[in-house]
Amino acid sequence: MSHILDNPIWHALHGPLAGFALGTGQARHLRRDVGPFSAIEAYTKDALGDLRASVPPGSDAVMFRPLDEPAPAGWTVVQAGALVQMIADPNDLVPQFAATPPEPLGASDDMEGLVAREKPGPFAPRTPELGGYVGYRSENRLLAMGGRRLRVPGFTEISAIAVDASARGRGLGAAIVLHLAHGIVAQGETPFLHVFPNNPAMALYVRLGFRERSRLIVRMLRPA
Repeated sequence: MSHILDNPIWHALHGPLAGFALGTGQARHLRRDVGPFSAIEAYTKDALGDLRASVPPGSDAVMFRPLDEPAPAGWTVVQAGALVQMIADPNDLVPQFAATPPEPLGASDDMEGLVAREKPGPFAPRTPELGGYVGYRSENRLLAMGGRRLRVPGFTEISAIAVDASARGRGLGAAIVLHLAHGIVAQGETPFLHVFPNNPAMALYVRLGFRERSRLIVRMLRPA
């Protein structure tokens, strides 16, 4: 029996994030000024047809799939690989330890600049609208950030954890993850996140109370 997190982009764009979605039928696309993600309800001919017919012009489609399925006809696979999906049971999360909690971020904070330097993953000009982004600053310079991205019933994703090279080793990333995770738990939901299996941050997430739930396949597809 499939789990809602086996197809998180579809359930987010077909549910809580429907206001940010494009597409009809069995395919959805996140508005490209918000992010590059696309999804299908199931790997069927009709769904793939809806995907191809509705993809925003000139854009790629980044998809999370539960299985390593054949590349759809009419698409070129630009990138592909495994993605670890981790969740945190509320009872496993370590307590928040930061003496100073992260602060809410806004348009005046250079989130795109920090993302460009540290490359935590896809981020677009309107990505912060998906959830509350928080971070740490020093003399008006953004040192660390993170926020909420995908939301499906019962679960909220933590994303874009980035720490400037000058501020590493101070526990800022861990403080942000815990701040977001405990906030999600306080709302009665379970926090989850995605990380590539070779990312050293995976060990940090385990120490904070996250565990691997599944491995997905992430693909960047381009209309041929």
